[in-house]
Amino acid sequence: MLGGILLVAATLSFSAAPALAHNSVVGTTPEAGSVVTEQPGAVVVTTNDNLLDLSGQGESSAMQVSGPAAAPRYYGDGCATVSGPSLTAEVQLGQPGEYTVVWQTVSTDGHSISDRFTFTWQPDANQVLDEGTATAPACDSAGTGGDQAADTDAAATAEETESAGSGVAVTDLLWIGGAVVAILAAIGVTLLFLRKRPTG
Repeated sequence: MLGGILLVAATLSFSAAPALAHNSVVGTTPEAGSVVTEQPGAVVVTTNDNLLDLSGQGESSAMQVSGPAAAPRYYGDGCATVSGPSLTAEVQLGQPGEYTVVWQTVSTDGHSISDRFTFTWQPDANQVLDEGTATAPACDSAGTGGDQAADTDAAATAEETESAGSGVAVTDLLWIGGAVVAILAAIGVTLLFLRKRPTG
């Protein structure tokens, strides 16, 4: 009897747990839409909650920085590191103009999130400019960047990263579904046992 009660209580507490929400962006460095005159050294996206690093090596996160808009080149190695609520990529910028940042990472709820923002680079005379690369870098499994051809459409890149994150969501749902089925089965067996017990 006690076992049945505990199982029912566990089921109720599981179903009553609040659903986790996607992380939301609270700020970026450089700030979206801003004008930058000194090399930032790093591009940072900060969210409202801790991010997940599923591999422990940043493999689930990436960031591409490209510009100027008229003849885009790519800067940085495509890798990004997670530290608490922030996603960071080391970047040195090149020629003046508008730059686009496309990023992806894993939210605290286990789902992939991605977005983009732009800023304007107007370096002063003291800044050393990076040459960049003609093709988009992609962070390899060792956490270092490697140049390879990629779709330069930032919107398409964001869609691809969002789709890639669906595997994580499916895995979560399967794990949760299996746990619910196991709990319901245990409750059913317990109730059946209690029903068959002879009355005194």
